[in-house]
Amino acid sequence: MIYLQLFLSYLKIGFFGFGGGYAMLSLIQNEMVTRHGWMTETELADIVAVSQMTPGPIAINCATYVGYTVTGTVWGSILTTLAVSLPPLTLMVLITIFFTKLKNNTYMQGAMKWMRPMICGMIGAAALLFVNGSTFIDWKSYLIFAACATAAWFKVDSILLICLSAVAGILLYL
Repeated sequence: MIYLQLFLSYLKIGFFGFGGGYAMLSLIQNEMVTRHGWMTETELADIVAVSQMTPGPIAINCATYVGYTVTGTVWGSILTTLAVSLPPLTLMVLITIFFTKLKNNTYMQGAMKWMRPMICGMIGAAALLFVNGSTFIDWKSYLIFAACATAAWFKVDSILLICLSAVAGILLYL
């Protein structure tokens, strides 16, 4: 039964997670922590941290790790990864087939303009999930964030920012 619930939860996340992995985090938190109680917010924060450090899309990495954590099996990982990947894959195939017909459609352009602020809101909601006392966010993290945001504003290379953030994290947290 847990496998079916996980599959349906991640299928729903895959269908409604417009904007990529970070936008999906609020949906994942709602399903895994709030609705089903399969993990705590701290466990989810740890999963997100590990998902960010491993290569690949964060939504798929997170789904894989949550599937394993909840079921304790590789099959849980495979199932959740498949469930979160299936809707976007299907949608991309359909969009690719009909792209030439839809690219100049007024309704499609309007829908895409409407989704942009929604995606920004979902990414913001994902960031706010980790702003509470039970997770790893503290003044040092805010300091690193502020420095990176300022540097990004001035068009500093993102790979350099990642490396400098790692060094700052090591220095501040040792």
